[in-house]
Amino acid sequence: MSLIALRSLLVKQRQCSLALLRCSGLVSELGLVRQYAAKQSSSSKSLSAGADRTDVSTDVRPLGERVKENTKTASYMGVIMLGVGVTGLLFYVIFWELFSSDSPNNIYSEALERVKEEPRVKDALGSPIKGFGEESRRGRRTHVAHTKYVKDGVEYIRMQFYIQGIRNKGTVHLEKRKTDSGSFEYRYLFVQLDYNRQNPIILEDNRQQQDSTSTSSALQSFL
Repeated sequence: MSLIALRSLLVKQRQCSLALLRCSGLVSELGLVRQYAAKQSSSSKSLSAGADRTDVSTDVRPLGERVKENTKTASYMGVIMLGVGVTGLLFYVIFWELFSSDSPNNIYSEALERVKEEPRVKDALGSPIKGFGEESRRGRRTHVAHTKYVKDGVEYIRMQFYIQGIRNKGTVHLEKRKTDSGSFEYRYLFVQLDYNRQNPIILEDNRQQQDSTSTSSALQSFL
């Protein structure tokens, strides 16, 4: 065999070896790529599984303990709602007492001012005149005795309190009735003096007129 033929044969073998090496490198690279893809897929699956596990409740307490806690929370809410209701009712009562013209406190204040401005009362008791209610155990005179009642479908309020001047004392008696318009008007208002109880100072006395009007209205409704 000539040298030229031998050289060409060696070149061909070298080229074949290089091709084989390249093919084996591609195969190994493909294997690495497949392994990396498999690892990525398994890691994503584990992450998704962990995310799914986070959606599951971690509360492993016994059922009785959870029911007890829920009952306690409901009890607290009931107490809070009850407190809010009582507070609202208290504010309503205070508002009515202070601002309603028909409240006992305002009826007392209006009657006291009228009695204090009456010249006959000033002459009998002496000025200045102050008013007060029933005396408590501690000596405080804050409570004004009053009674509300309904007669023949009409609402009434009756009240009694005390006044004192620089010379004498007296007791104020009053009664009001509710009219058809919703306001209260006097049935009577008079001052009974401590030193002369048989001769009261009468400021209002509409009983005869109101009773006759009520009788006439009753007769008309009956007829």
